Amino acid sequence: MKINDIKKISLVWIFSLINLVVIAQFTNQDTLRGSIGTGRQHWDITHYDINVTPNIEAKSISGKNIITLIDSGINLIQIDLQQPMELDSVFFDNQPCLFKRNGNVFWVEVVSNKSPKPIIKKLTCYFHGTPKEAIHPPWDGGWIWKKDELNNPFVSVACQGLGASVWFPCKDVQSDEPENGCNLTIIVPDSLVGIGNGRLIQQKKLSNNLISFTWQVKSPINNYNIVPYIGNYKHFSEVYKGLNGLLNMDYWVLENHFNKAKVQFKDAPRLMKALEYWFGPYPFYQDGYKLVEAPHLGMEHQSAIAYGNEFTKGYLGSDLSNTGWGLKWDFIIVHESGHEWFANNITSKDIADMWIHESFTNYSETLFTEYYYGKKAANTYLQGLRNNIKNGTPIIGKYGVNNEGSGDMYDKGGNMIHTIRQIINNDKKFREILIGLNKTFYHKTVTTKEIENYISKNSGFDFSKIFDQYLRKTEIPVLEYYFDSNQLHYRFSHTVSDFKMPVQYKLDAHSKYKWITVSNDWKYIKVENVSAFNFIVDPNFYINVKEVPAFHF
Repeated sequence: MKINDIKKISLVWIFSLINLVVIAQFTNQDTLRGSIGTGRQHWDITHYDINVTPNIEAKSISGKNIITLIDSGINLIQIDLQQPMELDSVFFDNQPCLFKRNGNVFWVEVVSNKSPKPIIKKLTCYFHGTPKEAIHPPWDGGWIWKKDELNNPFVSVACQGLGASVWFPCKDVQSDEPENGCNLTIIVPDSLVGIGNGRLIQQKKLSNNLISFTWQVKSPINNYNIVPYIGNYKHFSEVYKGLNGLLNMDYWVLENHFNKAKVQFKDAPRLMKALEYWFGPYPFYQDGYKLVEAPHLGMEHQSAIAYGNEFTKGYLGSDLSNTGWGLKWDFIIVHESGHEWFANNITSKDIADMWIHESFTNYSETLFTEYYYGKKAANTYLQGLRNNIKNGTPIIGKYGVNNEGSGDMYDKGGNMIHTIRQIINNDKKFREILIGLNKTFYHKTVTTKEIENYISKNSGFDFSKIFDQYLRKTEIPVLEYYFDSNQLHYRFSHTVSDFKMPVQYKLDAHSKYKWITVSNDWKYIKVENVSAFNFIVDPNFYINVKEVPAFHF
């Protein structure tokens, strides 16, 4: 056996061991949570009707969820409800069902639909328990049991990634949203207010000093976006004249923060104006728009954005770009509201593709800055965010196991989109693509490939290798160059195979930028008076530039 053959076999074993380690990171429970297995097939959610009563002192909840579904021949239903929550009973069209637990999943036996056509049915799940408590929300998930400054209960939920099944029984996968929305009824002491997504359709005084609030969402909605807010709230509102008519904009804040909110929330209609320009109409006119003060920093809860930025500009008073531009506006209002287009309107089927949510929303910060402060300010802000990029693991996670990718999906993803914008080199077309995405995939769940293909097709440029580079690889392209004999030589290294990308360059600070297309192969152009030139690449391209020694054959 040759030495090279031994090396090859050793590498095969090494990569096999690496793959085994990666696989071992995930369990059968991860697969059940993140994939469409047997118990998730042949039925589709059309509506949730959730009723929840929290016991604030005991930090426990009880309730029921009536799931309206389309039965296409199911025998076994997987209902997700994470430990230590308990499923008390299940009824399928009023018939009691047998069920058994498997970790965070319950297997529910139902009588199959014998009709050749799908039939609408109802699955009613009663539940109770002490749900997981979030310790550092929204970065970890669960119920949040806090007190406000006046010692009133201040309660909510944050569960992105962890999943809504941390508190209510559901089909906890992003690819199957209830297409007709949901109702959420919150029963609380009558000294408090319960707020949910969408519009308030009923408020009812109950016995034992309780009151119920029923909120209705008519649009499809992600499971993790369905949340209650409970507190000593006060309300104010305004009507915004938007692209699709009049939009109700409602604000719910703790009573002692009312005056601060009246000033701070002026960024909300400013946000709406800027992002309707860039992304098209706000996607949920029928459900309205709300900012709700929350006992955590913030989340993109559809039509009920969680706000906890302490009524400060920037991100808790700081600028994530360290350029000064991030202190001109309220980060949580802009970023979390940007998710109404990317995350809530357009939703990734698998959480591994969460870049679709976060990269475009990160870039909405740049677009907001550009709309009000100009392109130079926006470019400065965007480039400043690069200092936060780690380039440690790929942006796209593992499919089918409820695994999100790298946190670089924010700032690196935003810089990738900005780079794509430079290549398109036509802001009118770029804006049309953003608006077209929200129109084409309106209220839909998507894959990365669908988004990639749409951008490539509608820009007239094949971005597949660029997506591979920035989403699936950790290294940033390095544009290597050298001057030799009145020639500028250049190529890309540290890239996927067959990578090429047009970039803009100039040879002195006072010249205009010109275009060259750079690939993995060395190319050159003729220049004059080499000693007088520098090689300057437009910093709006997210690449590294490196001068290397002259290469001679």
